[in-house]
Amino acid sequence: MATTWAIEQLNYELSDGLVTTARWRCTVSDDVYSINTNGSVGLERGDSFTPYEDLTEEQVLVWVKEKLNTAEIEDGLQSHIDGLKNPVSATGLPW
Repeated sequence: MATTWAIEQLNYELSDGLVTTARWRCTVSDDVYSINTNGSVGLERGDSFTPYEDLTEEQVLVWVKEKLNTAEIEDGLQSHIDGLKNPVSATGLPW
């Protein structure tokens, strides 16, 4: 299984470049299946400040993951893939 986190978009203040919202995506995939979820988190000015133009995706991901239960998100996606691989129910008609 491979898990990938990405930042899809940032909202920021034009006056000073303060990032106020980060939109994220988490994807879990194997050789056959791939599933993802996304969301956003609000951010506030911290003890230190990185100018907008100097931000990296890795830094913003650290901020985002500090606000999320990443294990729960990843486990939920993994469980969904497990369900696709080993279904326990189906829909349809017998005729």
